[in-house]
Amino acid sequence: MPIALTSIEQQAPGLVSLAKTAAVSLEKQGLGGQRAAVQLVLDHSGSMRPFYRDGSVQRLAEQALGLSVNLDDDGSVPLIFFGSQAEQHEDVRLDNYTGLIDRAHQRLRWGSTNYVAAMNAAVSEYRASGATDPALVIFQTDGGPDDREGAERVLRHASSLPIFWAFVGFGGRVEFLEQLDGLGGRVVDNASFFHAAEPHLVSDAELYDGITHEFAGWLTAARTAGVVR
Repeated sequence: MPIALTSIEQQAPGLVSLAKTAAVSLEKQGLGGQRAAVQLVLDHSGSMRPFYRDGSVQRLAEQALGLSVNLDDDGSVPLIFFGSQAEQHEDVRLDNYTGLIDRAHQRLRWGSTNYVAAMNAAVSEYRASGATDPALVIFQTDGGPDDREGAERVLRHASSLPIFWAFVGFGGRVEFLEQLDGLGGRVVDNASFFHAAEPHLVSDAELYDGITHEFAGWLTAARTAGVVR
């Protein structure tokens, strides 16, 4: 069961609006009552500095939590940062989300964009969690991968797993992410791309609709293919 709105109001009143907006988006896609384990993977390459500084990344963490409270009953979003390597940090929760990204990322070095390490870390997190519901991984970046072929290989391999990758691009055009929807050799199309060129101008509803629309389509295809039970 999702977390009750009364509990959110008591523990994290600042998240109520996001939780309601996410619920509307899920209902529009016929996903009311759907369960999923939400993860958040954040780019910590040097070019991301402005987006951390202006609060865009913190906002995305809050949006991920607002979605999670509708899909999962633990009110917790596993958090992975990646630059030249991937590093997992404390989960985003109702009792700690305020200012969490600023606190966490300041302990990290800036790096490149090692998608492979980040994606492998997300798969490992899902497997280690023992979750039986499918995973919805919100994967944010502002650039292409260090290893394009490696990232494609991981995505193909993960297409046989109950994991959906919702790629969110900040800033300029990320052509690699645009091309992933047409990537061949996958069991099902297990990825989407939402471009937030100026994240602070993107409404919560727009972001949620961008994620939930293709997630809903993937669930149908993945169940037909036996990837999701």
